[in-house]
Amino acid sequence: MAQASQISALELNCPIKVEHDRKRRQFTVRLNGSHDRAVLLYEYIGKKTVDLQHTEVPDAYRGRGIAKHLAKAAMDFVVEEDLKAHLTCWYIQKFVKENPQPQYLERVLH
Repeated sequence: MAQASQISALELNCPIKVEHDRKRRQFTVRLNGSHDRAVLLYEYIGKKTVDLQHTEVPDAYRGRGIAKHLAKAAMDFVVEEDLKAHLTCWYIQKFVKENPQPQYLERVLH
């Protein structure tokens, strides 16, 4: 008899769910129903300006588009809150370059 195991949303090809924790200033994706998670960290550097600082996906989950979901959620947050964004994180810089939507570009500080 097969041993019961937790099956992740990623293994079932379910949509990736990004959670936003405003208090901790981070976006997260829970992985495999465990404590593993992918994270995007940001800080407010002004009243209406955020610095999107760092994106991290555990090695075992890289290459599955998780960071892209985090970056999109963060940039959509910037747009929805009418903020400006400084992109310290190289991955978010890459995401915006590959997805040059006007609503993103007009909010990025250079």
